[in-house]
Amino acid sequence: MFLIPAIDLHEGKCVRVRRGELDTAKTYYEDPLVAAKNLRDAGAGLLHVVDLDAAVYGGSPNRETVERLAALPGLQIQVGGGVRELDTVEQFLGAGARRVVIGTMAVNEPETVLEWIRLWPGRLCVGLDAREGRVAVKGWTEQTDATVDELAKTYDIPETAAIVFTDITRDGMETGVHLEEVRRLARMISVPVIASGGVASLDDLRALAGAPETNIVGVISGRAVYEGRFNLNDAFAVRREDG
Repeated sequence: MFLIPAIDLHEGKCVRVRRGELDTAKTYYEDPLVAAKNLRDAGAGLLHVVDLDAAVYGGSPNRETVERLAALPGLQIQVGGGVRELDTVEQFLGAGARRVVIGTMAVNEPETVLEWIRLWPGRLCVGLDAREGRVAVKGWTEQTDATVDELAKTYDIPETAAIVFTDITRDGMETGVHLEEVRRLARMISVPVIASGGVASLDDLRALAGAPETNIVGVISGRAVYEGRFNLNDAFAVRREDG
């Protein structure tokens, strides 16, 4: 699987936002499970699920929906958004999630997150959401001084499932992925890299899949999927030549 469709949860619905701004939310499905089933039937094997409300406000407002998504047969999810306790990690994994994505905690408490990663090898991803090389947290509402480079190197250990790198300035904008930045990051580390932000066409998928950096293993797309910017059969057929 190379294309990973995104389901962003806001007030119980499947939405997409621009650059992480909740006031730009556009609802695509009132029931996220309908979205997930449609994507599964179109060929998706893995979904990227984000609880936007939990990321911004804390708590677990969409926990029941996440658990229902995790329980769908024939489909796996990786889930993030407001994951700031080990109990939450274990609840999501126990509910059937394939992987959990850690963002804010990975910036603020790296030693703690490294411990979690070693407790659950291959099951935790680190989300690095960046504006001009600096990482943002709490649903992208707070900018930090931490750089993508330093954090990527911190989590470059065999137990890390993947680095999920999002270019915030492109997210939801359909302006094209930042190919060179994704490739540069992949060259810097050995763990798998999943790109996110700006997918506009099949050309973006093909460019990433054809990159010589073999640890670029997937690309997340939301708005382009829901707006029908490409045929999903064609999109799910895009694979890396090396596997």
